[in-house]
Amino acid sequence: MLLALKLLLAPTLVVLSSLATRRWGPRLGGILVTIPIVAGPILLIICLEHGPAFAAQAAAASTLANVALAVFALALIMTVDRVPWWVAMMIAWALVLLTDLGLAAVTVPAWLALLVAVLALHGVQYVLRRQPDDLLTATRLPWWDLPARAMATAALVLTVTWSAEVAGPNLSGVLAPFPIALSVVCAFAAAQHGRTGVIGLLRGIVPGLDGFALFCFVLAVTLNRLPVWMAFTLATILSLAWALALIRWGERKGGGTGHAPRTVHYEA
Repeated sequence: MLLALKLLLAPTLVVLSSLATRRWGPRLGGILVTIPIVAGPILLIICLEHGPAFAAQAAAASTLANVALAVFALALIMTVDRVPWWVAMMIAWALVLLTDLGLAAVTVPAWLALLVAVLALHGVQYVLRRQPDDLLTATRLPWWDLPARAMATAALVLTVTWSAEVAGPNLSGVLAPFPIALSVVCAFAAAQHGRTGVIGLLRGIVPGLDGFALFCFVLAVTLNRLPVWMAFTLATILSLAWALALIRWGERKGGGTGHAPRTVHYEA
């Protein structure tokens, strides 16, 4: 059952996010990919296997690990137009792992973890607002595009969850939000659309990560106080509410969270 969850949930999210990106543009696709359908099940599995106290500590570490996700986004912004896309992705992963190892060595209260995470994410949003708006040209994608995204996501999920299972709560927590789905959608965007596609996605992803940080924070402060099902339900509802609020806000602003490419057109 757990293996099925690992193999199906995250790849499904990536496929849905990719389809949403093609239909409505990278901003919406970026928001959808921040829904905690990868880290959420990982934290739930940790809770079921090791208990609420262990999982609460892991969730606090996951909250702080949003700093590593900010580093991931910033690394792509700075490198994706300077080196081949796969080199940019390797650089981003290396920086994320180094950041995660550093974060795993410290233990901070959940409220401080949330504050630091939000400040880091909003710093990246400031950088994104300063990026130019470029035209995103139409591209006809090969038939194997979506299956390749799903398989790449499943492989990353298995690798990260296996690593988390042999670590303690801090390392498990910082590894839980490793940018699995984000890496796949950003890698394909970089390969197919270059810097413009990546920047468009990140303009949806980075604001959406505030909701993911909120998800982890709620788990950190409620798992020791509420039944497990209630804590996860509350965290999920608040995370989804944040994503929906971003979508509605983007619609009122004319389709952009911050800025978006002037023309967005993906073809299957």
